[in-house]
Amino acid sequence: MKLRQLIYFIVPCFIWGSTWFAIKFQLGHVDPLVSVVYRFLIAGMLLMAYSAIRKLNLRYTFREHLLMILQGMILFGFNYWMVYMAETSLASGVVAIIFSFSIFTNIFFNYLLLKGKIRKEVMAGAVLGIAGTLLIFSHELKTSEELVIGYQALLFCLGSIVLASLGNILSKYNQTRKLPVIQTNAFSMTYGSLAMMMMVPLSGRSFSFEASLPYISSLLYLSIFGSIVAFTLYLKLVGDIGPDRAGYTTLIAPVIALIISSFFENYQWGLAAVAGILLLFAGNALALKLIPLKLFRS
Repeated sequence: MKLRQLIYFIVPCFIWGSTWFAIKFQLGHVDPLVSVVYRFLIAGMLLMAYSAIRKLNLRYTFREHLLMILQGMILFGFNYWMVYMAETSLASGVVAIIFSFSIFTNIFFNYLLLKGKIRKEVMAGAVLGIAGTLLIFSHELKTSEELVIGYQALLFCLGSIVLASLGNILSKYNQTRKLPVIQTNAFSMTYGSLAMMMMVPLSGRSFSFEASLPYISSLLYLSIFGSIVAFTLYLKLVGDIGPDRAGYTTLIAPVIALIISSFFENYQWGLAAVAGILLLFAGNALALKLIPLKLFRS
């Protein structure tokens, strides 16, 4: 992996590892759907302004706009609505572990839709990564009543996983059509927020805003870093190495979320967590070809 690609991988991991906790500040007075609208409308407008200032190309064909509308609705609309809804019932750590299973849907859809290969090291790394994530959150999985009774929240998680993977595949496809990531994200985030904006009255919800420091600061953090910075770098990584290998960010991010949880939510470390982190990093190193697969063979 090149240094540029390594940066594209590491930065989104650290940012998204913190966004699971930041989303908690978006829940409460403001409906989750409305918070998603605010988040991606801000991100989309800022990227539009950046593109205009830099005089980047903002003229695209009707077909290209349709592709960006679809990407926006899938990746920056319904996907995140489901994530926010899941976090209203489940702990952020539990949502993070469930979302890490998107590595498998990334592999499946990359093979099915883009005719990508299912590499042995990617599948082996996925198994190690999932096993590590399960170990890290083994305490939460045993004691969380939400996981037992929150079937609706679990369905939201699974729906979000599928949509996120399809969004990754669509982004890869758009990049093969020479659509630049920054401008595509600018339009897609704007289109996604507008689609969710229309969903607000259609779903019987209403707009509101919480003028508190935690809500506003977390909204800006999620819009600028969680959306603009992380997605720009991550989708560039998807274009470079494919959605299957790039999807390993969803295995590293929960570890970052766990570290944050240990500071702010009093998470108790144990041997299982340490073993899980070792497995997780081994799986990532294997999938990214930093270590050879033969080292894991008997």
